[in-house]
Amino acid sequence: MRDLLERVARGETSPATAEAELRGYTTLDAGRFDAARERRTGIPEGILAEGKTAPEVAALAAAAVETTGHALVTRADTEDATAVRRVLAAEEPDATVAWDERGRTVVVHAPDYEPPALSASVGVVTAGTSDAQPAREAVTVAREMGADIRLVEDVGVASIDRVLDALPEIREPDVLVVAAGREGALPTVVAGLVDAPVIGLPVATGYGHGGVGQAALSGMLQSCTPLTVVNIGAGFTAGSQAGLVARTVSAAREASE
Repeated sequence: MRDLLERVARGETSPATAEAELRGYTTLDAGRFDAARERRTGIPEGILAEGKTAPEVAALAAAAVETTGHALVTRADTEDATAVRRVLAAEEPDATVAWDERGRTVVVHAPDYEPPALSASVGVVTAGTSDAQPAREAVTVAREMGADIRLVEDVGVASIDRVLDALPEIREPDVLVVAAGREGALPTVVAGLVDAPVIGLPVATGYGHGGVGQAALSGMLQSCTPLTVVNIGAGFTAGSQAGLVARTVSAAREASE
């Protein structure tokens, strides 16, 4: 602890970073950022933008970069992304800021941040273009965890040939996230054709009864082929689970070398 305090006194460590090292989190007016989550669970702390003001999102993103070297913002809009860019340009001008408008994610890396790299791949498969938002959220999370990403889009079962044509590519990854709305059939089909774990990601697309994700969720829960299922639109959770599987696969591969 004395060494930490001396580094703060010399200006080598910020008070926020010191607090994160001592408590595991740092406290701001915008909230508490869990700087130890990635070290504790292997999953980066996600800053959920929904329900927060753009300045709050930007402040938490800056705290994340200061204490962990990177930041991951989910469910962000253009105003949130602009605020993050503005604050980071002032506080960490050499940081890279990547805004995925479709996936609604913002990723920031400090110039000296070294992202993890796993010897494992995560496949993210979508039934249709409308499933892109939570699917790309899953992509971002799994990529930040170090997995190699394979994205296969628009292969829904309304035309089964689309799935079959993409099957060689779908069979390559070590774990799959399969996103689908409507009745949620695609994960069930894919799970019956691959030998990798499948995580079903129900999406709120469809019409009428069950059209905001309930039918897709129920269909996946009742799948006759083995798969696991996350909540409706829970791209962060799906990507996190896929990343954890990829991390286990990677560790096993490294141990066998």
